[in-house]
Amino acid sequence: MKEKETDDKKRLAETLNRINNRLLVFSGKGGVGKSTVAVNLAVAFSEKQLKVGLLDVDIHGPNLAKMLGVEQARLESTDQGIRPVAITKNLALISMAFLLRDANTPVIWRGPLKMKVIQQFLSDVLWGDLDWLIIDSPPGTGDEPLSVAQLIPATGAIIVTTPQEVSLLDSRKAVNFARQLGLTIHGIVENMSGLICPHCGKEINIFKKGGGEKAARELGVPFLGTVPFDPSIVELGDEGKPFIIHHPESYAAKEFNTIVEKVLQKAPRLS
Repeated sequence: MKEKETDDKKRLAETLNRINNRLLVFSGKGGVGKSTVAVNLAVAFSEKQLKVGLLDVDIHGPNLAKMLGVEQARLESTDQGIRPVAITKNLALISMAFLLRDANTPVIWRGPLKMKVIQQFLSDVLWGDLDWLIIDSPPGTGDEPLSVAQLIPATGAIIVTTPQEVSLLDSRKAVNFARQLGLTIHGIVENMSGLICPHCGKEINIFKKGGGEKAARELGVPFLGTVPFDPSIVELGDEGKPFIIHHPESYAAKEFNTIVEKVLQKAPRLS
């Protein structure tokens, strides 16, 4: 048993040594569009000709495969390890969705099993040389984000919130969670920040606005930007089409790219 644990740690160390930057995208509560932010940021990184891995550790609600149009894909196992599913030449994905019979199959696991599969997604997958590993975590400060933070040293974090006060309260908890685990906080993203009316072009603050920036200022962490509520983001996500590729000139797409630029400027290890 000890020999196997040693081998697992060795494989994990070898994998991490080939990944320049690791970015945990999480939130203090659900319903803030965290997965949408993770997908579009990963695509934005890859569009800059960076090698990107996208890891979905939302074990109970893996949505990234559908959002990228590859929900029917299955993982390929080789003598060397597991091949991630290629999205583009610069972007690959690993998700629990690839291990389920269908999208309606529930995952009824306790903490130790979840931690084990997350470890396997890191150590047994042939990620290769990556500039960035983007990790989409389930909401909250429980097993999955804790497991990732413990398994991957020096992980950076982006906290996603919406402008409502209840969401901001949870984002503050997320920031404190990241600090207690010694994560580098790249900053806060305020998602669903206003709606651009498709008829008049004016902005409608359906969920308020500016709360994410205020929370960042109070907590002393960077504010990365605001992503407006755009119905096309939802529609294209359901169709498996990354928003920033199909609407590159939109305000939301430009904000995603601005966020990526800010993260790249402060990344400790650039390729």
